[in-house]
Amino acid sequence: MAAEQDPEARAAARPLLTDLYQATMALGYWRAGRARDAAEFELFFRRCPFGGAFALAAGLRDCVRFLRAFRLRDADVQFLASVLPPDTDPAFFEHLRALDCSEVTVRALPEGSLAFPGVPLLQVSGPLLVVQLLETPLLCLVSYASLVATNAARLRLIAGPEKRLLEMGLRRAQGPDGGLTASTYSYLGGFDSSSNVLAGQLRGVPVAGTLAHSFVTSFSGSEVPPDPMLAPAAGEGPGVDLAAKAQVWLEQVCAHLGLGVQEPHPGERAAFVAYALAFPRAFQGLLDTYSVWRSGLPNFLAVALALGELGYRAVGVRLDSGDLLQQAQEIRKVFRAAAAQFQVPWLESVLIVVSNNIDEEALARLAQEGSEVNVIGIGTSVVTCPQQPSLGGVYKLNALFLQLVAVGGQPRMKLTEDPEKQTLPGSKAAFRLLGSDGSPLMDMLQLAEEPVPQAGQELRVWPPGAQEPCTVRPAQVEPLLRLCLQQGQLCEPLPSLAESRALAQLSLSRLSPEHRRLRSPAQYQVVLSERLQALVNSLCAGQSP
Repeated sequence: MAAEQDPEARAAARPLLTDLYQATMALGYWRAGRARDAAEFELFFRRCPFGGAFALAAGLRDCVRFLRAFRLRDADVQFLASVLPPDTDPAFFEHLRALDCSEVTVRALPEGSLAFPGVPLLQVSGPLLVVQLLETPLLCLVSYASLVATNAARLRLIAGPEKRLLEMGLRRAQGPDGGLTASTYSYLGGFDSSSNVLAGQLRGVPVAGTLAHSFVTSFSGSEVPPDPMLAPAAGEGPGVDLAAKAQVWLEQVCAHLGLGVQEPHPGERAAFVAYALAFPRAFQGLLDTYSVWRSGLPNFLAVALALGELGYRAVGVRLDSGDLLQQAQEIRKVFRAAAAQFQVPWLESVLIVVSNNIDEEALARLAQEGSEVNVIGIGTSVVTCPQQPSLGGVYKLNALFLQLVAVGGQPRMKLTEDPEKQTLPGSKAAFRLLGSDGSPLMDMLQLAEEPVPQAGQELRVWPPGAQEPCTVRPAQVEPLLRLCLQQGQLCEPLPSLAESRALAQLSLSRLSPEHRRLRSPAQYQVVLSERLQALVNSLCAGQSP
């Protein structure tokens, strides 16, 4: 996939974005004559993040791009030669130079799907040496993307469907790659737009943004615009000096608000005029640089009413400090009163945008019934995921794992004294069992060779830790893992980011309120088929499968 054919290729990971022990194991496999053994790995997580009951699968598009472009360059091989033992057989490095993913097959949860513990997000099969080398990069690409998408989904659930959410965390992100990933997958998780221009260029994320306090403070009020004239919106009639027109309106606004005409800051008004001249159809005012009530609001109204006289409509105001909810309520009252006083009905519905270190608790307050806030900008709380900044940890709790499940067609299982860290053996299929209303009841894992379960069929399944099986009769059965790459070839076009976003919102809407609840949710069950449970039992008992 050449960079000139794929603008997103600039954001693709490189083969050496990996841990050294992947290369040392590759040498070990090659030296043992096992480089081409058929192997299958699964990428999954053990616990849902943030104490919730769901996650969103994300990062698949990045994984596919990485796999299709995977090739070790001469410089990559030379560096590996410098960190591996000096007596390493040169033939191993020639083997590395020839590697690609033309024999790799991937099945995956579609991006934007609900994901639950133990259910593979990816199944990766191919030559053992190659799929081992893919472990770290695939984890890197999927882990943070899924974490951010899930975090964004939680914030969207709190905000509800009507509030618009703007991701604006690039300056707070963990580096450029983290910033691009966060902007991309916060959109997938339910945000409406991002301030990140590169995410718009490379990933098609809608971008939004206006002005900062620095723009306002850069004006003193003595500046003279080189061209202060603004033509009417309809394009007919002479231009008008916008600054002079705003000054006329300022007198009426101050009289209406009970302020002295000298109170609003002249530099702020000059900044608003300058911005309005540049964006007459998209004028927004940042109100809290000096004083919301004595300066920002009257200056905004003066410029907005001047624009209105020319046929333009201001689109919004932004608050970045103080009690955002209370200020929004009071500003809306002012807008309604001014709309009636000056006979401009559109002023009542001017958008109120808020930002300032908004987390889940603050968002819930801003989204409550009766709130006059329309758009909420969130930065740090979405891109850094402060409740759980990683899906991994030294004890691998809530971690994603790329786990070997089969070599040469024989199942492999990790046995450990910690039952939570035991893995499920064999090549598996995954299904979502749905109720008559289309809501998910549970996910079921079974061996790949088992018959596909059918709607209406009575199934005997094993819940986690159960001593006896239970029965379930699903109204619908949905296969979860779709063939994405086969022998290195893309099987079908990947959905767009917007389509994956729509899938995420649809999937969340079908999840039961008990599982969608963000605090103390009911845990969603992932069950095993009888045959898979029997295989687990036999391997735990030390018997051959």
